[in-house]
Amino acid sequence: MRLAVERELQLQQKIEDKTILVVDDEAVIRELCSKVLKGYRVLQAEDGEAALGVLEGERVDVVLTDVMMPRLNGLDLLKAVKDKDPNKAVIIMTGYAEKDIILRALKADADDFISKPINLLQLKTTIEKVLEKLALKEELVHLKRIDQLKTDFLGLISHKLKTPITAISLFIQNLARGLDAPQDPGFQKTLSLILEESRYLGYLIKDLLYYSETVLQEGPPFLSRINLRDLVNTALNQLAFSAANKQLALTSELDGELPELEVDRRRIGFVLRALLENAIKFTPAGGAISVSTQVSEDRIKVIFRDTGAGIPQDELPKIFEKFYQVDPEKTGQVRGFGLGLFYARQFAQSHGGSIQLTSEPGLGTEATLVLPR
Repeated sequence: MRLAVERELQLQQKIEDKTILVVDDEAVIRELCSKVLKGYRVLQAEDGEAALGVLEGERVDVVLTDVMMPRLNGLDLLKAVKDKDPNKAVIIMTGYAEKDIILRALKADADDFISKPINLLQLKTTIEKVLEKLALKEELVHLKRIDQLKTDFLGLISHKLKTPITAISLFIQNLARGLDAPQDPGFQKTLSLILEESRYLGYLIKDLLYYSETVLQEGPPFLSRINLRDLVNTALNQLAFSAANKQLALTSELDGELPELEVDRRRIGFVLRALLENAIKFTPAGGAISVSTQVSEDRIKVIFRDTGAGIPQDELPKIFEKFYQVDPEKTGQVRGFGLGLFYARQFAQSHGGSIQLTSEPGLGTEATLVLPR
């Protein structure tokens, strides 16, 4: 019972704070619709061309349009909207007798109809019904995406875990059979290899748990006010051992006064960690990594610079792809899951931010997280 109530509340939250675009060449109709739809964010356009202009610059959830309008009519607008975004909801306002128009609108995938003269109660009910259907459709798409991600992830885990487990098993079998004895010159080297593969296995398992907690969890971001300095320092502390293990000089130059932000602590923490982890992974022993911040009136930047191998220009567009991994030495054995930058960019964008990347082979890489204030 409690789960059903929570689900109903989640659906209700999804249909609130939505934007409706009312398109009609009669100003009085637009105003009447806007008054009935009080509580929603309502935008207006006097014809189809004006509506397309609004859609270019605004996030709109439902388009409510008349059919007969100058320049671009409602059916052409419906087709243009659906061609660009098949999931965008469009409701057609038309008369009872216009059966040909209704058939054409149905073929163009109209989501619902409002008859003229408009019944204002029916209008509000129809909008609510379409928004609820849209929320359910989005939830279904989200569940399918999560299911596919889990399938892909399990396949990747199987592949990634196989190599260190096989190596450790072979090493131990050799020791058990006496093929490597303590007095043999290669004994210590074998132990070192077992230790290295064991650490890597532990690293993969730790990463797997981290991804399951941060990436595979459903639901919207959980926002809270945080100090960005604390999140950056947490990422630095978490990866300080990895940097020291490679003899990398890890330094930070954070602005004295960093404003508080309202973000999802776990997800922005994931972004910072992913950017720093990549810098450590691709910077050779003895190199250097610096972390700094820049604060302006409207944004905050966290900048990661490294002296690593750099990324070829033809690979730069690919690095944010799911499971893609840069392989500078062409070994085919890049460690990790290839998901860090993919989700880092998604999480940054979900906060209205971005990740900027500049790199040149042999000169290192600069990765910048940009967040709005």
